[in-house]
Amino acid sequence: MLKNVTTVVLDGVHPFELGVVCEVFGLDRSDDGLPVHDFAVVSAEGSRLRTHAGFTLEVEQGLDRLADADLIVVPAGGNYVGRPYPEPLLTALRDAVVRGARVLSVCTGAFVLGAAGLLDGRRCTTHWRHADELARRHPLARVEPDVLYVDAGPVVTSAGTAAGIDACLHLVRQAYGHEVANTIARRMVVPPHRDGGQAQYIDRPLPRTRCDTVGDVLDWMERHLDREITVEQLAVRAHMSPRTFARRFQQETGTTPYRWLLRQRVLLAQELLEATDDTVDAIASRSGFGNAAALRHHFLRTLGTTPNAYRRTFRGPVRVA
Repeated sequence: MLKNVTTVVLDGVHPFELGVVCEVFGLDRSDDGLPVHDFAVVSAEGSRLRTHAGFTLEVEQGLDRLADADLIVVPAGGNYVGRPYPEPLLTALRDAVVRGARVLSVCTGAFVLGAAGLLDGRRCTTHWRHADELARRHPLARVEPDVLYVDAGPVVTSAGTAAGIDACLHLVRQAYGHEVANTIARRMVVPPHRDGGQAQYIDRPLPRTRCDTVGDVLDWMERHLDREITVEQLAVRAHMSPRTFARRFQQETGTTPYRWLLRQRVLLAQELLEATDDTVDAIASRSGFGNAAALRHHFLRTLGTTPNAYRRTFRGPVRVA
């Protein structure tokens, strides 16, 4: 059971991520018949801390509070990437996992867990902008940049900002069941569960690297995404054999023609879902997938969500006829 919940803050903490934890675990909602936690915010670096937003916090309790916690949460901080962390905090986190407690990081809080050695050999995540750096600093960790959160036994890591809500509600759901988690979500006016992962939020069109020999072919492919395209056709346009073209394409773009084409088609489908009233079938045809079933398959595989769910999330004012 989840009774004692403690949040650890360092200098530079993000107020929103800290507030998420306080909102889920720190409020008394007994009037709705919801569980009440023994909740505390503790400091790892003195009683007065600056926040990333420019104001300060006065935190009365210290790290000794961690010894009894069932769950220890490390929210994000603006200067958490690559900075030194207090050794007593890292020791307390390791000890907590050994005695059976759980730890949760929100966004860049994962770097603190990594410094404590708690990500080694485990699946984990962080904000997509910092995923490569987390993997570089902790090569034994299995970083998954496309998910909202990862539950790896005693260690739970979540992606950026609002993904902390998803991870917190996940832990509530595990401890108390769906009804309690759904009631808290309604009180917070948030969905109890979001479709997909953070891949759908990543702004990452394929980089246009310098292409000495296949650049013109790339331009042609982008203009004809709705066509059936083969490597043989592309090789003819590049005046090469298919084998030579495939090798040169890999050298100059870092990927295969098929993967490059697939990602561009998904990007086009995203744009059309956001900006048009076209049906999913029509979008599938315009983006080169042929039919809605193929589009759903590749969309789900690439972004972790369906075209309809993506459209509901990101739909803006119609801009394209």
